[in-house]
Amino acid sequence: MSNQAFMNQPVSDWMRGTGPDSDIVISSRIRIARNLHGIPFPLLATTQQSAESLEKLTEVGQSEALSKLGPFEFFNMADLNEMERQVLVEKHLISPNLANESRNGGVILSKDESISIMVNEEDHLRIQCLYPGLQIQKAWEAASYIDDIFESNIDYAFDEKRGYLTSCPTNVGTGIRASVMMHLPALVITSQINRILQAVHQVGLAVRGLYGEGSEAIGNLFQISNQITLGQSEQEIMENLFGVVKQIIEHERAAREQLQQSMMTKLTDRVCRSYGILKHAAIMDSKEAAQRLSDIRLGADLQLLKEVSPVMLNELMVMTQPGFLQHIYNKPMNADDRDIYRARLIRETLAKGSKASAEVANRIDHQDEPKAQD
Repeated sequence: MSNQAFMNQPVSDWMRGTGPDSDIVISSRIRIARNLHGIPFPLLATTQQSAESLEKLTEVGQSEALSKLGPFEFFNMADLNEMERQVLVEKHLISPNLANESRNGGVILSKDESISIMVNEEDHLRIQCLYPGLQIQKAWEAASYIDDIFESNIDYAFDEKRGYLTSCPTNVGTGIRASVMMHLPALVITSQINRILQAVHQVGLAVRGLYGEGSEAIGNLFQISNQITLGQSEQEIMENLFGVVKQIIEHERAAREQLQQSMMTKLTDRVCRSYGILKHAAIMDSKEAAQRLSDIRLGADLQLLKEVSPVMLNELMVMTQPGFLQHIYNKPMNADDRDIYRARLIRETLAKGSKASAEVANRIDHQDEPKAQD
């Protein structure tokens, strides 16, 4: 494998649109933070010390035990250019922190991109497992297996009272961040989202945007994750998140049913208007693209646009990001250039990959016609 194999394919296996409740839950992720005993954490480590931790961790990453999960490839951040690092961020394979600030940073990626093992990010080791749909437990089992491999080969920084020690105090304890990425357009359209998110905060969960902490929730995509890592067991964290997510799914489904029953014409118009704009616009900024793609994703889920697939929309979600746009067209771009090429890419993708069903137009024309009297 080469870095181009990861750069050229916009959709990872976790974005294939499969898995339980995948019309609402885009993905489930487990991230485990760990540090090596006896070596300063990355923020305080010298170049020599970070090189030592990189060597130790990549040696374990190339072990036979890990290879049982499939082929892996190691990438040193120093060997990747800025655009390549940005593409990996946009595909959720590395964090912005690893891409921008790490000394002697690297990542070990599985071929299907469901496993990402970051070295010398905020912590020495961050194990990430991503699965499509609502599969928190499966992601945890995979991450726990990998964690056991590393722990059997190296000494972790661990305290008997506090648990696993991490750079950020909010990760101390289990070191686990469990999260799901959810598409919640109906709750936004029906103005229920703020009430739902307030309830989520009250039970100790956090709500973030597409790229985690500090990012904005654009395109009606919300990342729900645990905030507490100290004082709860791993299984309690999983069960709490799973239970809350199932309730949010129920609310989103009820909101979608409400839209279909009470404002079908407006909903259909919204979906088709966004579809038409995406098919014909000459300029498209990233926020508008995310919102329009969210509209047609909802339309596809509700069978209003029958030939627009979730995989295509997931592709566009990644391909329209700044780094991937520049990679696809092999040229540096300023913001204005990106808006032009983003619109072009969306037009070409929709033209090649799908057509709206003629039934949509018929529905707009006839759904409000008075019924014939007996």
